[in-house]
Amino acid sequence: MSTLRGLSRRLVAEATRKGLTIGVAESLTGGMIASAIAGIPGASRVLTGGVVCYGSSVKHQLLGISADIIQDPGVLSEPCAKQMAAGVQLLLGTDVAVSATGLAGPGGGTLGTPVGTVFVGVVGQGSPTATRLYFHGGRLAVRRKAAKQALFMLLETIGCFDIALAKQEQI
Repeated sequence: MSTLRGLSRRLVAEATRKGLTIGVAESLTGGMIASAIAGIPGASRVLTGGVVCYGSSVKHQLLGISADIIQDPGVLSEPCAKQMAAGVQLLLGTDVAVSATGLAGPGGGTLGTPVGTVFVGVVGQGSPTATRLYFHGGRLAVRRKAAKQALFMLLETIGCFDIALAKQEQI
């Protein structure tokens, strides 16, 4: 199984080789993605910055998430993850950006959005995309799995990883 450190090491190496910059917008991961990347020597060449945006007001004011999206379908949604990625890319002027939002628990889940529901958004040169995922485990496990998925998706976006391999890794 790939580790956050191993994925971050590969991401820093590949982004450096390609001359790409990275931005991160994090809600449920609380800075875990940016921290994993920043922990790699040479990360300053590629990691422009990150925004930890737990509150809806920060998502709206700093990243430009529309009030309509915040209202419905809400901050735990694919549209929000897409806007978070696009918003941090615009804010930081990066080549690629990733976002993570979701519900790590232990409480707060519903039938439609149970604890462990995660949305990871990513944007490169095209339109942002987002993926809905579900992870089992406690709060920290869900957050780690979301961070790993975000790194996988960044690698895929810069053309250095096949997402099918990520699924085989059983994040």
